[in-house]
Amino acid sequence: MERRDFLAAGLVLGGAGFLGSRLPLPSASAARPRRPVYPRRLHSVLNRPAAESGIDTVVVCMMENRSFDSYFGWLARDDTYIENGQRLHRERFRVNGRSFQAYPDSDGTHVDTYRRVLAPDPDPWRACGHPDPGHGWNAGRAQRDAGFLAPGSGNDDFALGYFEAEDLPVYDALARRFMVFDRWHASLLGPTYPNREYLLSGQSGGNKTNAFGGAGFQWETIVDRLAAAGVPVADYYSDLPQLLLWGARMAPYIRPIARYFDEAARGELPNVSFVSPVFTGPNRSDDHPHGDPRAAQRFVRDAFAAFARSEHWERGLFVLTYDEWGGFFDHVPPPRLPDDRASGNDADDFRQAGFRVPTLFCSPKVRPGLVDHRLYDHTSVLRFLEWRFLGAPARGAGSRGPQWWLTRRDRFAHNPGELIDADQFDPDPGFDLDLPLHAPSAPCAGATALSLRATGDDSPFEVTEQSGYFESVGFRRHLV
Repeated sequence: MERRDFLAAGLVLGGAGFLGSRLPLPSASAARPRRPVYPRRLHSVLNRPAAESGIDTVVVCMMENRSFDSYFGWLARDDTYIENGQRLHRERFRVNGRSFQAYPDSDGTHVDTYRRVLAPDPDPWRACGHPDPGHGWNAGRAQRDAGFLAPGSGNDDFALGYFEAEDLPVYDALARRFMVFDRWHASLLGPTYPNREYLLSGQSGGNKTNAFGGAGFQWETIVDRLAAAGVPVADYYSDLPQLLLWGARMAPYIRPIARYFDEAARGELPNVSFVSPVFTGPNRSDDHPHGDPRAAQRFVRDAFAAFARSEHWERGLFVLTYDEWGGFFDHVPPPRLPDDRASGNDADDFRQAGFRVPTLFCSPKVRPGLVDHRLYDHTSVLRFLEWRFLGAPARGAGSRGPQWWLTRRDRFAHNPGELIDADQFDPDPGFDLDLPLHAPSAPCAGATALSLRATGDDSPFEVTEQSGYFESVGFRRHLV
């Protein structure tokens, strides 16, 4: 079954319960990482026992299909941001971002990157007249090897658009107040679901595409590990629960996004939450083309604000990242990382990570305007959770004691808690949580709506007799 079939489905989670209540082409120089520059006198929480970290509640929000340079390249040339970083952290403070680049097209003509919202399109936000940039297994390799307009890239000049701070006001505010990662890569040089599978399990099961089927994946996930350890965990979905890739056994951990907002307000979030935007239809809020980025800004604002207003915030961490780069330009070559499915054949090599994606850590224990330059991918989220809740060592691949890792990838991933400061505490989010935002534009012509038949709070979609995968997880498609 392909992703388009999954996206056409409404999901029924009858009796979904809850586990507990609380507990230009990249240059050679671009490929050589500079020595990291970090602030003076920072006392990392990784130097303390995990239970004394000051982080008890983690919310992970994964959006879709944008690259670091396209979304955060402006940070590197924002004088105020750089000057504040130099004043607060070190004189050598910097961000590895590059908005202004050029890539050769099929004729060898170099095409400049440009500010997307000034493009002469009828709707520059959604870019309805352009193809969705290539971000599959083969398209990603074409972009890696020959640039973002190369033959086989699947791209036109839409892939060369970038945004400024004022275009993405929520990210502007979050980046200035919290911590940015400028070497956080998609786990695979491939599409959405394999990368989300790495976020949740440290592997894609060998999947290179968005295909799935049968009764769901059978391999272990971080949710299984957390649940076995008695750590409450939930996946809050807007229209498509990503955990259902693993089938009906994940139903106890899946709940509609309205429950996230309600439970945050009541101080009843689990220790670990995954929250997802709307993936389908004309009102999608996931940031995937041809959605309007302003709709994504609204979703992130509201998801973060609910957490920051909750009693969880003072001992909380909000992680914002993107599943993959979406075919949009980025000047840093994607690295290769340890993986159980390593291969000498590039076409089968799961060591190959994707391009960089926008990633932020937001917490009262994060110093304002900080940048982490260490190398990370989505399994670094697993590495942090394994340390905080499952007894993993703070650093290193460790081999003594019970096996705490899921795969080779998360075992060797860096723990992104390194720059969370044990001595820092400032619960002020630094901006108006009701930040006014412009409304999204009208959907592109031909966008398909998704209608789901409601039946109740705990079982939000109708259960019907279906065959194959749909029957096994108890959900039905309703397209209108």
